[in-house]
Amino acid sequence: MDRRRRKQAKTRQEDYEEVNSLAWEVITMTEQEEDIIRRMHKLVGDRWHLIAGRVPGRKPEEIERFGS
Repeated sequence: MDRRRRKQAKTRQEDYEEVNSLAWEVITMTEQEEDIIRRMHKLVGDRWHLIAGRVPGRKPEEIERFGS
C-alpha cells in the first residue's frame, strides 16, 4: 500500500510528466544562440545554468539538451 500523501504523489507525478514532455520537445535555436552556447561551453564546460544565464528566455534544461 502506498503511504505517501496524495499531495506528494500528485507533485511527483507532475514532475515526472514535465521531464518526459521536455525529453520529446524539438528545441530550435537561432544562430546567435548556438554561437553563444558553443563559446560558453568552451569557457565553463557543462555548467548549463551559467550558459542559460547568457541566453535570454532559455532554461538550463533546454541548453543542456541542445548542447548534448
